[in-house]
Amino acid sequence: MGMTISGTVEPGFELVKAAFERNFAEHGDIGAAVAVYRDGRPVVDLWGGSADPAAGRPWERDTMTLVYSATKGVLATAAHLLVERGQLDLDAPVTRYWPEFAAAGKGEIPVRWLLSHQAGLAALDKPVPLDAALSWDPMVEALAAQRPEWQPGTAHGYHGRTFGWLVGEVIRRISGRTPGRFVADEIAGPLGVEFFIGLPEAERGRVARLNYAPKLDPSAVSIEDVPEELRTIAAAMQDPESLMNRAFQVTDPADPDFNSLAVQSAEIPSSNGIGTARGLARLYAALIGEVDGIRLLSPSTLADAVREQAVGIDRVVMMPSRIASGYMLSSGGLELGGPGSFGHPGRGGSLAFADPARALSFAYVPNYIIEGALDPRGSGLVAALNQALDQAG
Repeated sequence: MGMTISGTVEPGFELVKAAFERNFAEHGDIGAAVAVYRDGRPVVDLWGGSADPAAGRPWERDTMTLVYSATKGVLATAAHLLVERGQLDLDAPVTRYWPEFAAAGKGEIPVRWLLSHQAGLAALDKPVPLDAALSWDPMVEALAAQRPEWQPGTAHGYHGRTFGWLVGEVIRRISGRTPGRFVADEIAGPLGVEFFIGLPEAERGRVARLNYAPKLDPSAVSIEDVPEELRTIAAAMQDPESLMNRAFQVTDPADPDFNSLAVQSAEIPSSNGIGTARGLARLYAALIGEVDGIRLLSPSTLADAVREQAVGIDRVVMMPSRIASGYMLSSGGLELGGPGSFGHPGRGGSLAFADPARALSFAYVPNYIIEGALDPRGSGLVAALNQALDQAG
């Protein structure tokens, strides 16, 4: 049976719609949305499938979904808005804004290293109970006391969970507002973007239910069967004490239930942003140009925000990456748009980015969470978008 896709596609972008339909027909998508802005206006705005198969709830125009680490790009934008206003200096020490952070020899770490995953604070010696972490302060206190895993500034390693509390606390200290409140007041509200870090209860009925693809059990794989170039990664996956595993075990239990009201309504600014593809595409469009008269950052603030800060093998995920100040850059392991693109992927498939050279922004948000590298959905949409633009010349 054919999947009903709703929404609009401007002439010249039909290939994106075809790729979106293929995601349902061939790649298991359950419910999803994709949006593209070009020159500050929407040219693709599509959605389809089921928001909650068990409840028989279709994905509607205003359905939102949790986008995991795609949230980090929104949090980074909030930090750069404070830079734009002269309230945050990324090259000042974190302690200027958060004095307690000086513990364990961290007095010299600049804010920029928090944004670029160079602070060495990807893991905690002792995980924080989840309930306490959701209340904010206990996690922030644990991070302020934590000794770095490596000499800060000498390497980068993905702060998969801790990034949100680290950058979020700097925003809170400067603005007097939680990061979710700041995003709502200063970005989402004025720009008409549907995106929440800390879901208001009134919005709960519009949120899609996350469905998880079967996960590969790393312990079921024999290291001898793994290609030689991947063996160190496989070994790290199997070692509970590896930095790769500890970085995602900063709470107890380690993996919160992201479908639960408690987790969705708390602020976990690295991981629990909830919104629409349309909203994310609009936000990135407003970073690189005007959208309905609003531009979030000046060209000079943006240029500094997206300048490469770290490149090479990531200490945590053990793959090559390129990182700016809070945004990811295109690299061998991450296909964004053309050169100069910046944005952020999220666990399980979501992706949002801007491509300034082509005045383009893109967002894809699914509720079918596929772990690991074999997920062709977002990359297929980006390839179709590139093809459409090439054909248009």
